[in-house]
Amino acid sequence: MANISKSNVPQFSVDIYQNEFLPEGGREVNAIVTVTSTGGGTTGGLPLATHGPADVPGSAAGAAVVIMVDCSGSMDYPPTKMRSAREATAAAIDTIRDGVAFAVVAGTHVAKEVYPGNGGVAVAGPATRHQAKEALRRLSSGGGTAIGTWLRLADRLLSTAEVSIRHGILLTDGRNEHEKPEQLRAALESCAGRFTCDARGVGTDWEVKELTGIASALLATVDIVADPSGLEADFRRMMETAMGKEVADVALRVWTPQGAEIQYVKQVAPTVEDLTARRTEAGPRAGDYPTGSWGDESRDYHVNVVVPAAGVGQEMLAARISLVLPQPDGTPSVLGQGLVRALWTDDMAASTRINPQVAHYTGQAELAQVIQQGLEARKQGDLDSATAKLGRAVQLASASGNDDTAKLLAKVVDVVDAATGTVRLKARVADADEMTLETRSTKTVRVKK
Repeated sequence: MANISKSNVPQFSVDIYQNEFLPEGGREVNAIVTVTSTGGGTTGGLPLATHGPADVPGSAAGAAVVIMVDCSGSMDYPPTKMRSAREATAAAIDTIRDGVAFAVVAGTHVAKEVYPGNGGVAVAGPATRHQAKEALRRLSSGGGTAIGTWLRLADRLLSTAEVSIRHGILLTDGRNEHEKPEQLRAALESCAGRFTCDARGVGTDWEVKELTGIASALLATVDIVADPSGLEADFRRMMETAMGKEVADVALRVWTPQGAEIQYVKQVAPTVEDLTARRTEAGPRAGDYPTGSWGDESRDYHVNVVVPAAGVGQEMLAARISLVLPQPDGTPSVLGQGLVRALWTDDMAASTRINPQVAHYTGQAELAQVIQQGLEARKQGDLDSATAKLGRAVQLASASGNDDTAKLLAKVVDVVDAATGTVRLKARVADADEMTLETRSTKTVRVKK
């Protein structure tokens, strides 16, 4: 394990958890990679008292954020929705620290600049915050929804700021009905890697898969705010977390030896996110997987490698995991590093032992999958499959101590026996309860120490 150790700046560590022993001829190696950043940003979403430039090579010398507010006609039903959105945006603006660049966008079937309105961004301070909140008073609802146009405008505005941390906050209450799905996909492909973006759905008339796709592509969070009255607190928390980011564009670099192949790389905590298809080549037998921006936090990744078969007593390096940050000259700065090993043995007890971290996160990934499959089967009227999948989800949530997910499942099924996964589908389920379960299905719990 290697660390970056400067005082008063983010310090990264990489820890590897695995069972390195394989039976003779065994090829599959699993490891959980825990990456931890300390000494910069926020802890638990608390606001920063002071905040200066990060000193990790290539890290943020500043930040910029764009808030995208849905102003389509549906935001006026009920009228409290638009009012809550204005108040939430004002609260987020109050949370932006001095010196951060920011802008506000009104989203309908087109995207319009609300503030500062000059094709760029403003620098946060008492005067600009006041001006931005005054501009919010003029927001009104009307028109359709074309989220891709909102994201493209946010990208243009963010690109005018000479900063490393670029972030968006997107709020919508409806489906992306006024542009084709391929237009949204093209916008996401264009914006990916350029800024991160939290997505929030207010009410229950929006499409979960659309927002989860946005948050996934732009490496941030997604959630439902079923009651508009909860928007202000949620926006404030999101902005506090965004203000805590210190280092952008961090990548997990995985090197494997000749003959070894990466099967998958997944983030498994705090949420499940498959990064396998996002690999970019980084030299001979090495690939980079994006992780986005970091503050004070810890995340877990599951790396699965298939290595050449070998005999008892042989040992090899299965993978070298590095946390890297790109530099202007193209040479990456290594923030931390860990090694994944393979050692062949004829000790059956050693080779069949499942590492607790690997076992736990394999179950958490399955939990997310069966919830999504179960809810889809329920929508399609396949009640037997829905009952089986959601029953398995209850069993996994109970066994892993994922109490939050277990509570959400209990609003969709009647739990007869959590240990065996015996459940009955509820005859009636509130839209908000079903959407909350689907939206939060990828949230995981850490391994119990």
